[in-house]
Amino acid sequence: MKTLLLDPNFNPFPKNETIAYKSLVFPGGEPHIEIEPLQDTKTAVCICHRIGNFEDFGFLLLAIGALKRMGIRSISAFIPYFPAARQDRVTTPGTALSVKVYADILNQQGLDQLLIFDPHSEVTTAVLQAPTVLSNHIFIQELLQELPPDLYIVSPDAGAQKKIYELGGYLQDYEVIEAGKKRDVKSGKLSGFRVYAEDLEGRDCLIVDDICDGGGTFIGLAAALKAKNAGNLYLAVSHGIFSKGLEPLETVFTKVYCTNSFRDMPKHPLLTQFSIQLENNQGKIFFTK
Repeated sequence: MKTLLLDPNFNPFPKNETIAYKSLVFPGGEPHIEIEPLQDTKTAVCICHRIGNFEDFGFLLLAIGALKRMGIRSISAFIPYFPAARQDRVTTPGTALSVKVYADILNQQGLDQLLIFDPHSEVTTAVLQAPTVLSNHIFIQELLQELPPDLYIVSPDAGAQKKIYELGGYLQDYEVIEAGKKRDVKSGKLSGFRVYAEDLEGRDCLIVDDICDGGGTFIGLAAALKAKNAGNLYLAVSHGIFSKGLEPLETVFTKVYCTNSFRDMPKHPLLTQFSIQLENNQGKIFFTK
């Protein structure tokens, strides 16, 4: 298998041969890709791309189209952060089910395989045609080697509980603490953070979730954990967007962990970022720092 790296800074298949290409944007704003011809059209190609906006998604579609016109018979894709995954329900009339819009377009491409990492909810896997889902289990297992062995794993809200208990079953040696919050569906404002434990007795806590954007959920939850006598607080997220930077998190967390699924983060004393690596396209995932 060869890989086509649409983001040259993201290479989850370091052992594979990469395919050369040229790209440009025309004056009208249209992106363009020219892929180096492959001698053997039976070569399997995996396109790897980090998608942060619709332009990135469009570039992926152009690459698929170019490979098809070259006669490549086996095309797969690895999209670690699936776009619009948080827009997985419609609460206001006149809005789109955005995750399904992306999924419908990808489903039409006829990919042999689509790999995604730690999707936000089961809606994503439901609207895609048989994706290969890579869980966060090994990522969390790796970072736990740096942390105290007797800490609690914290589920930040009801939506995360199923995945957290699956993680707990994989790890086996960690107790799960449930938490919750309220969100105003119109304003998006968060309130009512609760931790469903009487006294954490100074034990350290690791909050595990899939996405950190602005960080409001975790800052509010950190205050609720401290009110229940938590020790040091740690945060692990698969997809680090950090739209407000890391500074808001510095006041409450001892350490923050993420992967490079969304972007490469600048070095920061608070953050440890793991790089995703895969062995071919069989779903065997591991992480390096």
